[in-house]
Amino acid sequence: MNIANDRVISLNYTLTNAQNQILDSTGPEPFLYLHGHQNIIPGLEKALDGKAPGDSFKISIPAADAYGERNDKLIATVPMDRFSGVDTVKEGMQFHAETPDGELQMVTVTKIEGNTVTIDGNHPMAGLDLNFDVSVLDVREATEEELEHGHVHSHSHEGCDDADCESCHDCC
Repeated sequence: MNIANDRVISLNYTLTNAQNQILDSTGPEPFLYLHGHQNIIPGLEKALDGKAPGDSFKISIPAADAYGERNDKLIATVPMDRFSGVDTVKEGMQFHAETPDGELQMVTVTKIEGNTVTIDGNHPMAGLDLNFDVSVLDVREATEEELEHGHVHSHSHEGCDDADCESCHDCC
């Protein structure tokens, strides 16, 4: 069975940057995702289209087809009091921030000077061309529940509690 929309894909990968430093890789368990549901970066999903179990390949994905180009408009300096309820704010911490249009966006603290904090709403890999070494392990049809939720369910949902269920996110 070949990779196509609405199928669950199991794969192993190693992700490196332009300097060949490993940024990420699958661990002892393969990575599973639902193809065609924007669960992985667009360039990699397009490269996987039509592949089959046993296929292995290397591909370089330009930043625009990965996590996008860096956008300086997503960098802001805010007063420290915007972090009320947080005991200590440190560089590298990540928070969900509400945008002017009411959406939640992940931001990273990049600098602290006195009572001001610089935050960056760019994905940490924005602006990077990414290199993948991929091996397709398995392809199967998605279940109705996976299609309804838009992601893979790798376990039974019986007794599933949202707060304790990483795979379910908030949809169970």
